[in-house]
Amino acid sequence: MRRSQTATASILAAAIVAAGIGSVQAQGIAPETRPYDDKLLRLSEILGAVHYLRELCGANDGQLWRDRMQALMNTEGSSALRRAKLTRSFNNGYRSYSRTYSTCSATAQTAIDRFLSEGAEIADSLAKTAP
Repeated sequence: MRRSQTATASILAAAIVAAGIGSVQAQGIAPETRPYDDKLLRLSEILGAVHYLRELCGANDGQLWRDRMQALMNTEGSSALRRAKLTRSFNNGYRSYSRTYSTCSATAQTAIDRFLSEGAEIADSLAKTAP
């Protein structure tokens, strides 16, 4: 992993765990819908894409990105519907890039860098909105 990817991956991983937005009941919001769901679903999609692309490019992360997704689901997947939406987004990210890239290329590396950056921004904005 390149140095910038290592730093970004660490920031993203920490922010994902910190992105638990708080008690849904305390906020008076239905468990299936939250105001930040679009960001959360995009983050899930990014995690799926990164999981595929980094493995393709020999990063040897193992289940790191899937584990990050699991941590996100443990925090935010309070209902079967929410868990299904998060899972679908992760799988869509994974599948769409598995159809696009069959070998690691400079373009795939660029996509990884962009996803890590976007994911860190999303996770950071989610963490900042936590009560």
